[in-house]
Amino acid sequence: MTTLKVQLQEDLTAAIKARDELRSSTIRLTLAAVTSEEVAGKTKRELSDDEVLKVIAREAKKRREAAEAFETAGRTDSAAQERAEGEVLAQYLPKQLSDEELTAIVAAAVAESGATGPQGMGAVMKLVRPKVEGVAEGGRVAAAVKAALAG
Repeated sequence: MTTLKVQLQEDLTAAIKARDELRSSTIRLTLAAVTSEEVAGKTKRELSDDEVLKVIAREAKKRREAAEAFETAGRTDSAAQERAEGEVLAQYLPKQLSDEELTAIVAAAVAESGATGPQGMGAVMKLVRPKVEGVAEGGRVAAAVKAALAG
């Protein structure tokens, strides 16, 4: 069993004992997503820590998107709940790159590839993606690359 999955299970037990409804429900849903991923496909398999991290990141992204949707619909109570769940999940994710760090990585990749204009985006993304995997969202990376290539 992966160490991250074990950590989640231990944290779930602690949250239940502490009667922390927010943490326990969030972790329970995340563990369900991990289990669902493990049994997807033809054979059951054990996820690696990296794969569990990807599941947690996907769950955190769902919470952010739901919070934005609730905010747009004027349901601030539901948006606050989704944000709180996202903060619980963020504790398990690696620290995200700051905008300055991301811009520096993108600038170096643009210089290395020699790309100019929007048609060079694929070449730059190919260089940037391995460096920012897991520490920056794809949308942020794409926006930074577009900005760097635009001017």
